[in-house]
Amino acid sequence: MAMEAGLDLVEVAPQARPPVCKILDYGKFKYEQKKKQSRSKTASSVLKEIRVRPKIDTHDLEIKIKKARAFLEEGHKVQVTCLFRGREFVYKEIGREKMLRVVEACSDIARIEREPRMEGRRMILLMSRKAGVPTKPKAGAPAPVDTAGTSRAPAEGEAAAASEERTGEARSAEEASGTGSPAAGDGQAAPEASSGGA
Repeated sequence: MAMEAGLDLVEVAPQARPPVCKILDYGKFKYEQKKKQSRSKTASSVLKEIRVRPKIDTHDLEIKIKKARAFLEEGHKVQVTCLFRGREFVYKEIGREKMLRVVEACSDIARIEREPRMEGRRMILLMSRKAGVPTKPKAGAPAPVDTAGTSRAPAEGEAAAASEERTGEARSAEEASGTGSPAAGDGQAAPEASSGGA
């Protein structure tokens, strides 16, 4: 049957009981397996990008540095890109200084793999983790659960419901004591000024 179709009989899963075989093109099958293996190998070291501008503020730059450090600690390479728009292109040195501040802040865990260089209107620098620096696990692990329930902050919906409950209680207490304001809706309307019919 496989010979009639011009294909091969390939054992796909030899460990399964009974073994699984398919009729397919063996060359194409091997190519796809090789492609899957190469994809899984490259996924361990991902290139992450941090974008800065020549006019970036110090606090914004600090946040970018924290992100770059986190990426490096996870074992990823970091590409720092400085974008120049319009007349900023004239002040390349300011952008270079910002990029070197990122490198300086990460110098204890990173090394420069590629020096800053211009590519069109962008200046690009590549950093990677130094050898011997341990990697940290990825962020996103579940947070510890508070079993006592005392220090837990209320969720947004819970806070809004509690706020409405408190204002309702305060309103009913004011009505009961008779200290409600006229605008609160106790039946008295504010006098309106009427103008002469002009």
